[in-house]
Amino acid sequence: MTVQPRLMQYQDADCLSATLDHTIVRDLPRDPAIKRILIIKWGGMGDIVISTAIMQDIYLAFPQSEIHLNTMPAWQSLFADDPRFSKVWCVNLQQKPGRWHAYRQWLAEVVTRQYDLIIDLQTNDKSRGLITMLRLMGKAPALLLGNHPRFPYTIKQPQSLPQAHSFQIMQQSLLCAGIALRTDAPKLHIAPSSMASAEQRLAQHGLQSKSFVVFLCGSHASGRTKRWGVQYYAALVAHYLQRGERVVLLGGRDEADECLAIARQHPQQVVNLCGQTSLLEVPVICAHATAIVANDTGTAHLAAATQTPMTVICGPTNPRRVKPPGQHVLAVQLDLPCKNCYAKQCSHHSCMQQLSPQRLLSSLPGAPHA
Repeated sequence: MTVQPRLMQYQDADCLSATLDHTIVRDLPRDPAIKRILIIKWGGMGDIVISTAIMQDIYLAFPQSEIHLNTMPAWQSLFADDPRFSKVWCVNLQQKPGRWHAYRQWLAEVVTRQYDLIIDLQTNDKSRGLITMLRLMGKAPALLLGNHPRFPYTIKQPQSLPQAHSFQIMQQSLLCAGIALRTDAPKLHIAPSSMASAEQRLAQHGLQSKSFVVFLCGSHASGRTKRWGVQYYAALVAHYLQRGERVVLLGGRDEADECLAIARQHPQQVVNLCGQTSLLEVPVICAHATAIVANDTGTAHLAAATQTPMTVICGPTNPRRVKPPGQHVLAVQLDLPCKNCYAKQCSHHSCMQQLSPQRLLSSLPGAPHA
């Protein structure tokens, strides 16, 4: 008899367990000379959404300062109506032809704005390289804060947390700079127009509040091993139909084929809105749902900004590092020797194939947690 691998469940206490050092290296909020601040955050959608809680704490710590945000063009719409930022600017640093032109454009923008403090929430090779260039040019502000205690940052926290959840890594950066931690969940500012558009979509499909569940069944095209699969999600549709609930599918262009295949199996009961919504319509729709079931995808973090109960299915990625923060979010993963491999391709895909819909039922919102 084959022994089934254990289905593990992860909540905030399991994923946000790093011990933070509260030593203040430089008490920045008490510095009256800080008039203009730049926050750098590019990343993927999930990391961007998580960082909005960190941005909120920065905003609260510097009520008299002008705060600018440098992000990627894909995420600019998330901050279009955000009163925390006097300016949100973007340079496409991911383009290959014209890369050096983009770097020069970025450097010129920073030099022109004359920031007193730069907070690098990205802290990767590219952001460190650009800030290093600023220092070599003699144009960098004296106050440079990053997520790790290394060059070129001038404010260095007493400890590094390379294996921790990204949320706690960013929190550690704030603590060493004397910035209080007050926000424990993503903080998005959604324009009334986005709310009205999302509610209109629900009305068009006859979806009453708390009468449907949301599936986020795709992933970025480069992360297909994170997908639970069409057949399993389609089988889960039947479970919710028996409970009298319809299913709404959300996602972006990369998930379109996956969502279409699921919707075709239940054409009358599934509402496929994949690719039809703006980013900020997603949390509005999810706030009206009774539950959310998702893969480890950036859209799951956007949906988690609501308080709707959510189950996130993890396979090749580590739930301790990728679970959206929130007591209403449960991450699940099979206890296999190859878990957390982060592989882009897999010949057996056991982490997903062995997690049947029947096994997942006990971890869905509303079911007793093991």
